[in-house]
Formats: sequence, C-alpha cells, structure tokens
Amino acid sequence: MDIGLAKTFLEIVATGSFVGAAERLHLTQTAISARVRLLEEQVGRRLFVRNRAGARLTPAGERFQHYARTLVQVWERARQQIALPPGRANLVSVGGELSLWSPLLVDWMLWMRDRQPDVAVRAEVGAAPRLLDRVQEGSLDVAVLYSPPPRPELVLELLAEEKLVLVTTEDNDRIRPEDYVLVDWGEPFTTSHATAFPELANAAVSISLGPMALTYMLAVGGAGYFRSTVVQPYLEKRQLRRVSRAPEFSYSIYAVYSTRSAAEIIEPVREGLRICAGGRAAPP
Repeated sequence: MDIGLAKTFLEIVATGSFVGAAERLHLTQTAISARVRLLEEQVGRRLFVRNRAGARLTPAGERFQHYARTLVQVWERARQQIALPPGRANLVSVGGELSLWSPLLVDWMLWMRDRQPDVAVRAEVGAAPRLLDRVQEGSLDVAVLYSPPPRPELVLELLAEEKLVLVTTEDNDRIRPEDYVLVDWGEPFTTSHATAFPELANAAVSISLGPMALTYMLAVGGAGYFRSTVVQPYLEKRQLRRVSRAPEFSYSIYAVYSTRSAAEIIEPVREGLRICAGGRAAPP
C-alpha cells in the first residue's frame, strides 16, 4: 500500500473533513477524493461517509484506523533509522509548544548530548493539536505539551505541576476590564476563567502567546494570568505583584507518546525530561 494513502486517511480523520485534509496536505479536494477512492478499492470497503458536517468513519473505517497509524509509524521509523547520521545508533524526534522550549527542552537536548551521545535528535516547535496528531500517526516520538487532552493509544505522563497565577502591575487588587490582558491558555483554562471572572471574558486585549502577553503587559500596565515560574523574577524585582485571593489554575506539563513506541527509543527521552522538568528554572 502507498503510505501516502494511509497518511491521507489519517489527515481526514484528524480534521474531520476532506477540505481540512486538503489544506494540511496542500492538495486539491479532487486529489484527496481520488486517494480515498483508491484506498477503498484496495481494502475493499467504504471508509468514509461524507455529509455537510464533513466526513465520518464507517465501521470499516474505524477498524482500519489502527492499522493506518501502525503503517505510518512503521514507515516513519524505518525512514528515520535508515537516514541515521554516522556514529549514531538511534534517532528520536521530539516536538514541543513554543513556550516550553526555554528552558525545559533546551535543557533536555543538552542532557541528551551529555548522557545519550549515540542518539541523534530531531526537534521542532508546533501547535499542540498538530503535535498530538504527529505522535498519534507515528511521525513524532514524543510531544511535550501543557495540559493535553487524552487521545486513544497515547500516554500522557506528568512531568511537572505548573500554576497559572493572576499578577498585576498595580499596587492594589482592583482589576479593570479595560486594562486586563486575557491570555489563551487553552480550553480548560478558558472555561474555568470564565466561571471565576465572567466580567473579564470579553477583555479588550486577548493574546494567544504567553511571552508576548507578558511583554505587552509590562510595557503598558495591567493584569493577567501567567505561569508562576515565569513571573517569579518579576515578583522578586517588584515589577509585578500577585493579586491576593485570586484563584490559581493548573497548567501542568506532560510528555505524550504512543503506546506502540519502542522502549529503547522512549525510555531515555522520558528519563531526561523527568530530570530536566524537576530541576528547571524560569527563563530569563
């Protein structure tokens, strides 16, 4: 079977539509439909039912999903191992959200260089949903993410407990909606935040990236929720202060990997991530 067919199948499953798969794969919808027809001819069963909402799996498609992931995973692992650099016995691919690269994943890469010198490392930055898709399909060994949602056949291993705390540049606890910076820390935070602060749900400024939001707030003043380890240096310098009696929200760090992952690949990665997460410091 052409691995491209299996990848196309998985992209449709991930996006829920032929249109979404076409955008991700940079193909036309006609090309996606042609691939699906060819795949259905090869397996002898209809795999998708298309409707206005997109595409849903047939019972045969649900059964094929596991095998498609296995096919892609085996192919990606074979391709990576064949292309190993000289002097390296193995290769591991790790992805992480942007805000986790400094210092956690940089520290991990230094740890791997020191403790696992015969392992080649491929590292990348990406958005959480796409990194999860990559781990699930087998093209990425491990993703390091904040509070990822559970998915079938994926292990979510807690690395460190992180807290989101409310801080302000002001000398009092008054939070004015016009000065509030709403940071998008994901769906669980958004839901809890809306319950605790319904008056701040429609803030004038909303930013999806924590470091950018913090830089903005320090420049113009205001209040917002940020990672406790990141704001600690600013609290010590009295550039920020904690808002008293404000609720804290959990924002923990997880390593995500497949239940089908080879132990010799995953174990060194897990060990290094646990060590680095346990002793990490806040970025400058």
